[in-house]
Amino acid sequence: MTFPYNQLFTFTESVFLSMGCPPEDATLATEALLSADLRGIDSHGVARLIGYVRLWEAGRINATPRVGVVYETPSTAVVDGDGGLGLVVAPKAMNIALEKARLAGTGWVSVKNSNHFGIAGYHAMKALAHDMIGMAMTNASPLVAPTYSLDRLLGTNPIAVAIPAGEQPDFVADFATTTAANGKLEIAQRKQIPVPEGWVQNADGSGSTDANAVKNGGALLPLGGETGSHKGYCLGSVVDIFSAVLSGANYGPWVPPFVAFLQPPADPVGQGIGHFFGAMRVDAFRPAAEFKAHMDNWISTFRNAKAVEGKQVIIPGDPERIMAQHRLLGGIPLLDPVIQDLESVGKKFGVQL
Repeated sequence: MTFPYNQLFTFTESVFLSMGCPPEDATLATEALLSADLRGIDSHGVARLIGYVRLWEAGRINATPRVGVVYETPSTAVVDGDGGLGLVVAPKAMNIALEKARLAGTGWVSVKNSNHFGIAGYHAMKALAHDMIGMAMTNASPLVAPTYSLDRLLGTNPIAVAIPAGEQPDFVADFATTTAANGKLEIAQRKQIPVPEGWVQNADGSGSTDANAVKNGGALLPLGGETGSHKGYCLGSVVDIFSAVLSGANYGPWVPPFVAFLQPPADPVGQGIGHFFGAMRVDAFRPAAEFKAHMDNWISTFRNAKAVEGKQVIIPGDPERIMAQHRLLGGIPLLDPVIQDLESVGKKFGVQL
């Protein structure tokens, strides 16, 4: 079934309000969450709403956090999310990075004591309206085995970079540092279909196409495949260190799980989940108009590159931008299991889908 964006927005906002979120936070969280559905990243959108509710019911999400800076310099800060929704903590932390960049040229913020923040791209894109380059990353539940490992020590640990252009659409790269995000496994599980080779390994380290391999003791695999997974492992490690070792959040195998039925490790090394945000004022490097004119040239050159037969060279952000335009007009499709989850959440709070 397909649902209008406004209908899902009203429903989701009502759920966050019912959890006790202040109105401003409920609106902010809803916008961040549904940005994933609009952009076609269905694994991180409203399908995750029931997960946030369950974490709140388990006492692992603070609906009324006092998000604040606990350490800073003119261009850097550490933010304590006070156990709040990452969907709320992250935009507020990104705004701090933007303000520091406005004053100092660049702003860098590492966050501790937060939760899952939705898609990284939403937060990085907040810089675009200010003629800034935005960066966002986060660590996540340990479901990923480093190269040659059987142990799950890293999360999918996404990286997003948003770069403004002039006449051309902005450049927006947003990707997990694994071959596939865990949310894509969840979609395959709901559809009861196998996953491509190279996504997961079994508990013994052998390759698998079973969408339930991770549930059965296996692991997600780093980006890069059989001969290049060390590169994805390195990228995921950088995200973990920037997001958590730098801020005082939990890192590696100590990152708390997103699912409420699994308890966080009993011996935490930090507080909550960690994020990292960056903002760079373009005119701290060269005039913004000049930069964006050259970005237009860069984008046009790559988009018009000679492509293999039947294919087209795309720019990072193109598919998501086109999908958002389509779904704003035509609605957002939801799988039956997601609809059932939302209906159960609505029944719990007396909210109609």
